[in-house]
Amino acid sequence: MRYKLTFVVGLALGYVIGTRAGRERYEEMKKSARDFAQNPAVRNAAESAAQTGRQVAGKAVHAVSDTVGDRLPSSVTDRFHALCGHGRSNGKVEDDDWGTSNT
Repeated sequence: MRYKLTFVVGLALGYVIGTRAGRERYEEMKKSARDFAQNPAVRNAAESAAQTGRQVAGKAVHAVSDTVGDRLPSSVTDRFHALCGHGRSNGKVEDDDWGTSNT
């Protein structure tokens, strides 16, 4: 009960402080976040991190595949190949049902 009460009090306090800051401050913070996200250095760092993540995931799948062999479900291996670009047909990325983009 104490945690619920603390949460409700925190929520109310955040609402009051947020309304006092007003729409102008909200728009200011939104613009700052957009500018940060569109910064070329930030975009390059994000893309680099994503690429490194894909490489590490590829190595992990190969290591697991070697260890587990044919026991790895085809849905997992198909998804991996789609992410790595092996699931391409005629230069187009095949649709996936995971709701992710293959960038």
